[in-house]
Amino acid sequence: MASTDTKDYMHPFFAKEGWPFIGLSIGTLFFSLFFGLQELALVSVLISLFILQFFRDPKRTGPSDGAAITSPADGRVIFIGKETDPLQNSEALKISVFMNVFNVHSNRSPIEGTVEITDYSSGKFFNADLDKASEFNEKNSILFVDKNGRKLTCIQIAGLVARRICCYVQPGDVVQRGSRFGFIRFGSRVDVYLPKNSKPLVTVGDKISAHSTALAHWPNS
Repeated sequence: MASTDTKDYMHPFFAKEGWPFIGLSIGTLFFSLFFGLQELALVSVLISLFILQFFRDPKRTGPSDGAAITSPADGRVIFIGKETDPLQNSEALKISVFMNVFNVHSNRSPIEGTVEITDYSSGKFFNADLDKASEFNEKNSILFVDKNGRKLTCIQIAGLVARRICCYVQPGDVVQRGSRFGFIRFGSRVDVYLPKNSKPLVTVGDKISAHSTALAHWPNS
């Protein structure tokens, strides 16, 4: 772990968004057991297990390379290529990470730096692994800038069944690499836009982990 990584987590192991769902599902389980409702109890067990695994948010250790840009999300790499960064309106290296319902959905800052812009826009709910999801789906865009003035954009994108994007940061906030900056409920994706000459350290199809996986290096770093 690099010295710039976050070390303290306010909500260990389960994301704070999950506590109401966890409480409701476990409460329903105890209710059904108390009144001998076996079928409801079985359904409650299955729902509780799904909710517990979905909202899990374990502590992660980042790579020892302090210059690495780490993944902001768990999931599978579905795109690497040159596209226009929608926040900076410039050509960039885009890396897209798709999260299915079994991935951890907490989003973490890929660099140490300052939040310069946050921009939410409503939209549709196409399947998040489709290319058009980046353009048309509900999204929240965040521009990070490091101490050297280098910038990257992270865009949280809602998916087919996702109905809420949570963003914990606002302009002016200082974050460490690996700090939680948001959460997306149920299947979704995160697009990362880096300077166009950045060096990707992953390939399409790779399964990666938020903060633990080195996603790329800045140009000439």
